[in-house]
Amino acid sequence: MLFNSLDFAVFLPLVFFLHWFVAKKSLKAQNILIVIASYIFYGRWDWRFLFLLLFSTLTDFFTGLGLLNEQNIQKRKFLLALSIFVNLTFLMVFKYYNFFIDSFISAFTFFGKPINFRHINIVLPVGISFYTFQTMSYSIDVYKKKLEPTKNFIAFAAFVAFFPQLVAGPIERAAKLLPQFYIKRVFNYEKASDGCKQILWGFFKKMVIADNCAVYVNMVFDHYKNYSGSTLLLGAVLFAFQIYGDFSGYSDIAIGTSKLFGVTLMKNFAFPYFSRDMAEFWRRWHISLTTWFRDYVYIPLGGSKRDTLISIRNTFIIFLVSGFWHGANWTFIAWGFINALYFLPLMLLKRNRQNKDTAAAGKTFPGFKELVSIISTFFLTVIGWIFFRSYTIRDSAGYLAKIFSKTIFKKPAFNIVSKYSIVGALISIIILISIEWINRDEEYGLKKLPKSKLLRWVIIIGITMVIVELGGAQQEFIYFQF
Repeated sequence: MLFNSLDFAVFLPLVFFLHWFVAKKSLKAQNILIVIASYIFYGRWDWRFLFLLLFSTLTDFFTGLGLLNEQNIQKRKFLLALSIFVNLTFLMVFKYYNFFIDSFISAFTFFGKPINFRHINIVLPVGISFYTFQTMSYSIDVYKKKLEPTKNFIAFAAFVAFFPQLVAGPIERAAKLLPQFYIKRVFNYEKASDGCKQILWGFFKKMVIADNCAVYVNMVFDHYKNYSGSTLLLGAVLFAFQIYGDFSGYSDIAIGTSKLFGVTLMKNFAFPYFSRDMAEFWRRWHISLTTWFRDYVYIPLGGSKRDTLISIRNTFIIFLVSGFWHGANWTFIAWGFINALYFLPLMLLKRNRQNKDTAAAGKTFPGFKELVSIISTFFLTVIGWIFFRSYTIRDSAGYLAKIFSKTIFKKPAFNIVSKYSIVGALISIIILISIEWINRDEEYGLKKLPKSKLLRWVIIIGITMVIVELGGAQQEFIYFQF
């Protein structure tokens, strides 16, 4: 079920009503409702994958129970290994099997030994990369005795399948989200009102920014050989805003929807395009995933506290694994590699933590040096996004070659899609940047509104009208494929 669909417009008020007016007196009833609603929400894509979700839930729930009273270190390791094996096997079979087969065939063909392997004609379960990582982190934390395993299966099932963040995150930690299903939730008007504002801002980013940019971006990337370097650069910039509007918009809708049910989710984006270097960008982009890799991969490998070569190795591992997590394509691995290269000089010069405050803190506008840093960081990010969006490495190289050719000085082609669409995209990007710059110290773009009630309503109604008037054709969320 898509957030930006008529189904969800009916589903959300119904679940909200049942949660607060029918099940409000019983925590168990609230949790059962959440589980049922979440399975209906997920089953709208393909009901067969509900068994996969349930099996993953059962695996890690019983892993936790097995670890509860087990003190033998070898048996504890076995239980953890079993959990990780089951979850990663799901990912490997459904997401990466055909990729490995294709790479294996290509390698042998390159050396003159053509071979044939059978591909699996299989549909990728929506959100599998998100909920498997969430359940794995529970088992790992229980194994490390950072978390007491739960005996409450309904609460655990609600934690795993909680519908606002089930298919595209944020990837929550059990230590933060699971306890919220232990305590009966009481309706909080201010929290719900804040959630509605965040949902509205998420829909603006998704339907106005991302969906309008998508029309131009798809045309440019699908036919990049036909356009000038300036047009390709514009397409790449619009893709940067498309993926940000799409993914951070989903996160805002998910977090805002959770607030309607009295549940708090972690912040997943912190205005990353205002970053002044690539290290800061990765502290602000997809925070739930980057911190997951930091805690469960980077630090166990030794982090940056050992010698320089080990630190470099760990940096490349974390970025390559992050790229591979995003999809079974060499373009994602190349994207991860490029970002590792961006990060490396900062780490070696020990400047990767120099920008931990907000850009232009305490000021209305950034200074010249800070502005140059923001723009140059954004440009590097755009170059990386070209690999992320392209279908093949060859396409990425061809796309970049045209950008850095003399055709970069030509006027970009605006007439390849409807002028209404491109003008709407550009206007909405200006609105986005302006509002998020004003709120860059806040949780999300519409968090801080004028004190005047009249002005607040003018802004809210204005954003709603912009969504209605400039909202593009319905597009599926990009991260559903991951």
